[in-house]
This record gives sequence, C-alpha cells and structure tokens, in this order.
Amino acid sequence: MRTSATGRVGQYAALLAYLVFLAFPFLWLVSTAFKSPRELGSLHPTWIPREPTLDNFRQAFDEQPLLRAAGNSLLAALTAAVIAVLIATPLAYVMARHRTRLAKAATGWVVVSQAFPLVLVIIPLFLVLKNLRLINSLAGLVLVYVVWALPFALWMLVGYVRAVPTELEEAAAVDGAGRLRTLVSVTAPLLAQGIVATALFAFITAWNEFFFALVLLKTADKQTLPVVLTHFIGAEGVADLGPLAAAAFLATLPSLVIFAIIQRRITGGMLAGAVKS
Repeated sequence: MRTSATGRVGQYAALLAYLVFLAFPFLWLVSTAFKSPRELGSLHPTWIPREPTLDNFRQAFDEQPLLRAAGNSLLAALTAAVIAVLIATPLAYVMARHRTRLAKAATGWVVVSQAFPLVLVIIPLFLVLKNLRLINSLAGLVLVYVVWALPFALWMLVGYVRAVPTELEEAAAVDGAGRLRTLVSVTAPLLAQGIVATALFAFITAWNEFFFALVLLKTADKQTLPVVLTHFIGAEGVADLGPLAAAAFLATLPSLVIFAIIQRRITGGMLAGAVKS
C-alpha cells in the first residue's frame, strides 16, 4: 500500500511539474502583454504587472495589420483543414478495412513522411508552386498545408475507423443496406467526433505554421499572422517586447480554445452508446 501511495504521489508530482513547465511561457507572455514600458525595462521583473495597461495591444494594432493577417491565417487554415479531412476520410476507411499491400505501403508512407524535415521539402515544393504560378498566393499555401496535413490526418482517421466495430456494418448489410448506405448511415455518424478532432488538429497546425508562409508569401497583404509577428523585431534583432507579447497572446488564443474543444470531443468517447450490451 505504501509503495502504491508513494508511486501515485510521484506521478502527481511529475504531472504537476510538467504542467508548470508548459504553463510558464504562456503565463509570462500574458504578464508581459499587460506591462508598461517602464516595467518591461525593470531589473526586477514581477509576475503580476504593477500598473496593468492596454497600450501594448493598441500599439500592436497600430504598428502591424494584425486583423488582415489573422484573416489570411484563418482562411488558409480552415480551407486546408476541410480539404485534408475530405480527402483523408475515404482513404482512411479503405486503409483500415482492406489490409492489402497497397494499404500497408500507404501506412508506411504516412509514418516515413513524418520524419522528413521542412528544410528538405521546401525547395521541391517551391519549384512545383512556381511552375503552377502559385507563389505568393494563399491558394498555393493552402495546397502545401493540405499535403503536409494529409499523413497526420490519415494516421488519426485510420485509428478511428478501426475502432468502429465491423459488426455494425455487417448488421446493416444483413438488413439490406448497400455499401454506400452503410457508410453514410452507420459508419459516418460514428466517425463524426474523429473527423472533427482531426480537422481541428489540422487547423491548429496550419494556424501556427510559420516556415512555409515565410518562404512562399512575399507581399504584406498575403502574409499570415505568425509571419507578421516577426515584424515586431527590428533590423538589429531588438524586439518591441510589449506589442510583440500582446500580439502573440492574441494569436495564441484560438489555438487554446480549439484545443479545449478537441479535448472535450476526444474524452467524450467516439463510440459512446453505439453498441448495446
């Protein structure tokens, strides 16, 4: 009993330390966003601002087109997430239900593709988009995001499809339902939460992406929010810390909200109530 209790205390202590480690950068970011320039230059920084101010937020919106950049990020991320899920869902069903050599090869491609660094693929992607005349366009960026999100979306959805009991589809077939009717009426509703979770993960990945957007987008009116945040850093590497923290805080909020939604949908149970005991 003592060993079990000690192990639990150690687990909770490690979990608490990990949460503190994750929360520290965000909490410090929030604190910095509301500090005055005098506090930011203080040799003895504090967690809670002594004189909270919204001037950093006003200055951030005055200096950079944050709303336009956020609109570009939203359009690119939302479009890429929807397209990636529409392509990945039927492919994931085939890979999960038909264990052929082609399906195994596709699964191997999914795993291997995650090991490629961004620097290795950016030059071929740039040349392809240049030939398609999609450089400096949100359409080209969306295309890249879709290609980049597909392996992860497939990997997630294959797991969700395999979690759906095949007995449900067999029962529908016995009742006279065809393959298409079974997929639409039986399988698809059970995959709804998995599809939503996959789409949200793809959205967050595209929303936070920086490298592709930096290389492929040239003009200011097309740039996404992560790229615009770098404009708060001067030519000599000196950051305008207050406005940068305020803008970064606003850019982080959508990811936090969406992550909360994902967590609720995943813990809710994809197949809750689908099979009667």
